[in-house]
Amino acid sequence: MSFANLKKKRQSNFDKLKSQLESLTNKSENPEEEYWKPVFDQDAGIGSAVIRFLPSKDNDELPWVKVFSHYFQGPGGWYIEKSLTTIGQKDPVYEFNGTLYNSGDEALKSQGRKQKRNVAYYANIYVVKDPANPENEGKVFLYKFGTTIFNKITEAISPKFEDEEPIDPFDMWSGANFKIRMKMKGEYLNYDDSAFDKTSALHSDEDFLEKVYNQIKPLSSFTEPSSFKTYDQLKSRLDKVLGLNQVTSINDTKQVVDIEDDVVSLVSESTEEVVSDPDDALALFEQLSQ
Repeated sequence: MSFANLKKKRQSNFDKLKSQLESLTNKSENPEEEYWKPVFDQDAGIGSAVIRFLPSKDNDELPWVKVFSHYFQGPGGWYIEKSLTTIGQKDPVYEFNGTLYNSGDEALKSQGRKQKRNVAYYANIYVVKDPANPENEGKVFLYKFGTTIFNKITEAISPKFEDEEPIDPFDMWSGANFKIRMKMKGEYLNYDDSAFDKTSALHSDEDFLEKVYNQIKPLSSFTEPSSFKTYDQLKSRLDKVLGLNQVTSINDTKQVVDIEDDVVSLVSESTEEVVSDPDDALALFEQLSQ
């Protein structure tokens, strides 16, 4: 920007700065208001909602972001951290698991599976229908979801069968509402019955669509390098959790006691690297890891 343009755009630059500051302030005071989560009715044994995935905005290349994390228990407490592999860097847990997988020892390989990477996706959504919390309807939120729903998105973009028309689920004019259907399968919530509805515009009013678009939140913060701990910090934490340095702090012990009941159902013997859908316990882990 030239100096002349800088002078001309002083007011717009100030307005933009003020808007960004207000956004940051609101985020720090009420972070829970930015996230939406469908509610499972324990009595009915089901859960449902209708949402619309929204497009990317500003510098975001994709309308979603993918984040890898590790969360597991060791003798020294819980390891609950984002993985540096999310941003293409070396990660101590990922490297350590590699040595376990390649050891040939079944016990060590089993440990590696319990310490595997887990994946979560984040996207902006517009809530069309929320039976459990109707006050959320007509609002824009960030939504965290797992591989089951992400696979629904990719299948809509690239259908498996020739007679199915591909759609852009994130398009505000020719996309489609997404019907979330939840049920229990074993000990886990299952989203297999969720599906996209027929294509339609989110709304017929262009001004309305613009207002929705202006509420879309940037996703780049999820993959900002500054939001990750360094390799050395993660390695130090990993050594402590696994007892490799034979040090266990009082705080680590307390952490295990506090969340032990919440995490039992998350441990899986599966050899796959990802879990289907993050739940409340994972959200708790992420708060504890800050």
